[in-house]
Amino acid sequence: MVDYGYGDWGLVALNVAIFGFFMLFIPFRKKLYRLPSSIYLAFIVALYAEMYGFPLTIYALSWFLGFQNPLTHEAGHILASVVGEGLFFTVVHPLSTVMLVAGGFLVIYGWRGIFLAGRELVTTGLYAYVRHPQYLGFLVITLGMLVQWTTLPTLLMWPLLLVLYYRLARQEERDMEEKFGEKYKEYKARVSMFLPLQKLRRIHV
Repeated sequence: MVDYGYGDWGLVALNVAIFGFFMLFIPFRKKLYRLPSSIYLAFIVALYAEMYGFPLTIYALSWFLGFQNPLTHEAGHILASVVGEGLFFTVVHPLSTVMLVAGGFLVIYGWRGIFLAGRELVTTGLYAYVRHPQYLGFLVITLGMLVQWTTLPTLLMWPLLLVLYYRLARQEERDMEEKFGEKYKEYKARVSMFLPLQKLRRIHV
């Protein structure tokens, strides 16, 4: 398999370790917090195992749909086969890289804001635009990975990640309302959960 560009499990382990590092930014105090972390890690393992290890999606598509793609790393970009290699490598692939960087920024600077605030409510910086920049960051990172290297397992897992992080955000907001009361309710009323829609609406008006 190595001759065809697959079978490099060292690269699989390296990428899982790098992106698994972001799990350090997720609290583990409650069971509800652990499940999204587990699915996130499973997403990373599934993605990079196919990217550098074993082309499961190519085999599956070949079997079910008669999809013909060489078993090479270069041909493993399923989305490139759909939109065309020219468009994929000049537009889509660079866009996915931007998404990865932006997601990492959201996670790191979101965590930094909470860390510096201690036990106080954070409403400035990234938190002035969205209530959960860290969770948004994880979703942007994984969506960027999905765009960069589309596989059947990750296509199934990303919507699950979206639901789990939404549930996690809702639970966290209930906890924050108990802790900060009206102050958090007022903040919640003027700042969107994941997308800065309310901020953009005010700018437009």
